[in-house]
Amino acid sequence: MTWSEMQPLLEQACRETLVMVGWSTLIAVVAGLPIGVLLVLTDRGGLLQSTPVNKVLGQIVNVARSMPFIILMVALMSFTRWITGTTIGSTAAIVPLAIGGIPFFARLVETAVREVDGGLVEAVQAMGGNTWTVVRKVLVPEALPSLIASTTTTVIALIGYSAMAGTVGGGGLGDLAVRYGYQRFETGLMWITVAVLAVAISVIQFAGDYAARALHRRGARSGPGPKLRLLKAKEPAAADISKVA
Repeated sequence: MTWSEMQPLLEQACRETLVMVGWSTLIAVVAGLPIGVLLVLTDRGGLLQSTPVNKVLGQIVNVARSMPFIILMVALMSFTRWITGTTIGSTAAIVPLAIGGIPFFARLVETAVREVDGGLVEAVQAMGGNTWTVVRKVLVPEALPSLIASTTTTVIALIGYSAMAGTVGGGGLGDLAVRYGYQRFETGLMWITVAVLAVAISVIQFAGDYAARALHRRGARSGPGPKLRLLKAKEPAAADISKVA
């Protein structure tokens, strides 16, 4: 197979992989972030401590994470058909990719949020901040560099899942490598596909690491002061001061 024949196939496969990974990552982040935060809040000593909720939610996340992706795809075929109308193609592959990515990202979020200094949480509570304020002003902003790194890890994992989805008609680079590189013995195309995946993962990892380091350095320079000043307690009135005196 010549390069002129490979090029349109590679371009289409790259577009399909980009769509699959992009949408599934977005869904995984939007759904996984609150789940990960809730796992921390409902744990022992958390702001919303609830052992039953924490155990049930944690067990659901554990079961979803432990299931191999290829089995998850098969198990979700009826649900995927109900959502998209088909079980074949890149659009259908978004459903199992997103569902597989949500618990994966949620556990990473839980780990990142647990690393936040508890003193900051106590300071916000002392200023009258409620749970939502603590999450919005402390937990998420302080964990942001780790959350960026977690998102990078999730994207790379979903790229691997998307390649696996190609083996059962999910489209993308995995499908191209199987249909042409393996079944038609186009070894050159298969190795080009492998190289494209390796380059894409390297670029994503570099970008994610750079963003996480930049946020970490900016946070180290600014410190927690600006965040806490947003919650600064109201100054007592002059009349109140005179009464105390």
